[in-house]
Amino acid sequence: MNSHFIPFVIVWAVLAVVVLVLLALRKSVSTHEDDSLHVLEPGAVQAQVGVAHKLEQIDKWGKLLTIIAVIYGLILAGVYFYQSWIASSSIGV
Repeated sequence: MNSHFIPFVIVWAVLAVVVLVLLALRKSVSTHEDDSLHVLEPGAVQAQVGVAHKLEQIDKWGKLLTIIAVIYGLILAGVYFYQSWIASSSIGV
């Protein structure tokens, strides 16, 4: 691998790790989610609303960062393969 790509690969790896951490965080928060509505229990509705809000925020950031990581990775791979193709075609000349 070309040493020029290492910083870009590190940035992509950090993005991927953040997405995985958000996935683990969402799984952890969703264990506190309750599908049934407890209207008669004091504070239960507020707790359910709080968990739902946390999950919405995690989902929003998770989707955004996943899209960014995939697009960044595709661009990085495209540039890498293009430069490899150019380098291999210029060797034969």
